Amino acid sequence: MSYQAVVRDGSNALVTSTAVGMQISILQYSASGTAVYVETQTPTSNINGLVSLEIGSGTVVSGDFTTIDWANGPYFIKTETDPTGGTSYTITGTSQLLSVPYALHAKTAETVTGTITETDPVFGASVASGITGTDTTNWNNKQDQLVAGSNISIVGNTISATGGSSNDFYLGQDTLGGIVFYIYIGSDGNQHGLIVNKNESTAQWQSSGTTTYATRSWDGVYNTGLMTSSPASTYVNGLTDGGFTDWYLPSIGELSILWHNRFHANNALNAGGFTLLSNTAYYWSSTEYDAAYAFSFAFINGSTSATNKAVTYSVRAVRAF
Repeated sequence: MSYQAVVRDGSNALVTSTAVGMQISILQYSASGTAVYVETQTPTSNINGLVSLEIGSGTVVSGDFTTIDWANGPYFIKTETDPTGGTSYTITGTSQLLSVPYALHAKTAETVTGTITETDPVFGASVASGITGTDTTNWNNKQDQLVAGSNISIVGNTISATGGSSNDFYLGQDTLGGIVFYIYIGSDGNQHGLIVNKNESTAQWQSSGTTTYATRSWDGVYNTGLMTSSPASTYVNGLTDGGFTDWYLPSIGELSILWHNRFHANNALNAGGFTLLSNTAYYWSSTEYDAAYAFSFAFINGSTSATNKAVTYSVRAVRAF
């Protein structure tokens, strides 16, 4: 066993580059127990006062190191030191061997004869003990056993979302055919909101004044469904962006929300965002004012006004999720 110690004299000064006398005892059962082995050595300390030695290779005083029964412990090492190199030991220390010298203790295995049958009752009672080669094959091919649910696609070893989960949306997200610009939590506990189309056009609200009763300030779906003979509604109803056909012309309230959250939409749309140029900054809403007028929204300053339906303004569709 390797052993190291730092040696100091009575003045607590390091004893460096000096031969020191040491007696090492292996005590059984306690720090004051019987010495089953005693040897002496005279190692030389280094410049840091450290001495290194191998217990079991010194001059034997009593006992036989090779016959120590390490399984019959505990054992303690007692060291006695003479800093002058003699046998007048003035420094004594005792410490327990907290780990059995495994290589020495393992030698007892040399005496085992016959056949040893080993079982593991814990593993035998576990589910894992019943795993077969077929089970392993099925696991390796597990992707073939998965069934995609809503908004989930499985191709080979790749699982991906096709429409996003019900609660993973964020403002400015490019998804479901456009850009998310409004989010709220519905009564079902899931996220819902509005998505603006990435593209726009220009059109008249209506070429001639006709009352359609599309007067809701909050419900663009309702209004758009009532807009007859409308170039603006014809444009949004013909959109299929993202594979969706439920695009509609936003109400004046929905346009106001879009304007207030335009930072997120513009940041995602970049060059396709809303401009402040006077000739393109006015957008039709689907909210009717009367037979001749409908509400428009000025993105240049966030104002609304009743505008003649025959005027050509910008048209930007939205859809709900």
